Amino acid sequence: MSNAIRKTIFNLFITFFKIGAFTFGGGWVMIAMMEKDIVDKHKWFTKEEFIDNLAIAQSMPGILAVNMAVLVGNKIAKKWGAFFSALGTILPSFIVILTIAIFFVTINDNPIVERIFKGIRPAVVALIIAPVFTTAKAAKINFKNFWIPVATALLITFCGFSPIIFIALAIGYGVFKCFIDTKQSKTE
Repeated sequence: MSNAIRKTIFNLFITFFKIGAFTFGGGWVMIAMMEKDIVDKHKWFTKEEFIDNLAIAQSMPGILAVNMAVLVGNKIAKKWGAFFSALGTILPSFIVILTIAIFFVTINDNPIVERIFKGIRPAVVALIIAPVFTTAKAAKINFKNFWIPVATALLITFCGFSPIIFIALAIGYGVFKCFIDTKQSKTE
């Protein structure tokens, strides 16, 4: 393995370790930070590639942030890039959980710890909402089509529809649209 590839793998690890270490609230909170690093800072993906890979990462089983790390790492440095990107994402949470497990007995009923977690909750909500807006903008959601994600979210949340139904419908629509566009371009 060349020094350039080792350096790239190290950069992947450090980037995803930082993302894993400094974001609270799960995968959606990490999206804005990932986009900033992956698209803007390192230019590993274009904005469109990021959105496409985000859709793939969401469709895969498992943790969104880890799935995204694997996709980015694989594109940049193949299997070792995928491995170390995933490790970088997982390791901070593992360290925090291990530390909490070791000291949980002594901090379980600590009012300061309770207040810290209560204070973090509103920030986590804001961190989850922020990437929704940037992703919607990148996906070209506008006043004509904003009803699609809103209706989908409402049907999943309040009517109990499975997200798989909407994924299948979106795939079907994409294939149908591609077929129609191809047919129209042949007739022109």
